[in-house]
Amino acid sequence: MRIRAIVLRILRQFFHDKRTLAMMLVAPMLILFMMSLVFNGNTYVPKLGSVGVPAPLVQKLQDQHAEVTNYSAEEAQAKLASMQLDAIITMNGAAPEVTLEGSDPGKNKAILFLLQKALQSAAPANANTPVPTITYLHGSADMAAFDNFGPVLIGFFVFFFVFLLSGVSFLRERTGGTLERLLATPLRRWEIVVGYILGFGLFTTLQAALIAWFATSVLGLMLVGSFWFVLLITVLLALTALSLGTLISAFAENEFQMIQFIPLIIVPQVFFSGLFSLDTMSVYLRWIGVIMPLKYGADALRNIMIRGAGWDRIWIDVLVLAAFTICFMILNILALRKHRKI
Repeated sequence: MRIRAIVLRILRQFFHDKRTLAMMLVAPMLILFMMSLVFNGNTYVPKLGSVGVPAPLVQKLQDQHAEVTNYSAEEAQAKLASMQLDAIITMNGAAPEVTLEGSDPGKNKAILFLLQKALQSAAPANANTPVPTITYLHGSADMAAFDNFGPVLIGFFVFFFVFLLSGVSFLRERTGGTLERLLATPLRRWEIVVGYILGFGLFTTLQAALIAWFATSVLGLMLVGSFWFVLLITVLLALTALSLGTLISAFAENEFQMIQFIPLIIVPQVFFSGLFSLDTMSVYLRWIGVIMPLKYGADALRNIMIRGAGWDRIWIDVLVLAAFTICFMILNILALRKHRKI
């Protein structure tokens, strides 16, 4: 009977806590659904530009499910530089010259394998298969998968830990009564929010700088562009996560409920951050990435660290991350209304 009483009490607690019940039942299904959308999407189709490539070889490439478009040499280089093409194939003699965009080792291998099969199919019987000349716009043949995923992981870890720690810390400020005492003073809501963001922001900036330095200097992650641009993006990501974490903490009553938001806030961003190719995802789902701050941070970090991009390539990402931060801060100010005693 006593064991039965304990079981009944636990069951009542679960049924009374609708949020925990929803997290246990709905969150796993939501994550599995998103994983199915990512991994059961379309097959990767290489986008190739051809310059003077014979029609039979182009047809063989298309038979291998590649998207091949004819360009002039200048047009092809421009398309490759803007990442609208994965590679350029040029025929100046018997053997093709291949220029790979190069920032994704997985795509590089897929393109070279596809080209090799096409060359073997197009070669006359008993003839040797031409050996293509390979050059890289970004990266090299020795580029490791970690160099490709590393910038995304930097952004993810900065965002995740700052979101979690800031949310829990701000929650303790509220549950400990500190926030109520501040609200009872002449301080305005925006002053409280800005003060908290700047206060926590000093530590998050230090954390972001330490992670960026460790990844590039100690782990030896590829860094073609400026470290200061890497630091700028990581700090902006940290500030975005900080303002979002403090906002979400307004809807949690304890640390456990704050952690419950991770499957809803953090996990979906992983799928759209660049760790998984969006090219294989259904087109009507890709728009979701527009509202994911981590996507902009990861794109900027990849452009800087792998492609050596400067301000002209990352300024849009910088503005979007800054806009996210300001938007979340405004929502924080509005959320404080429910804590002020009327």
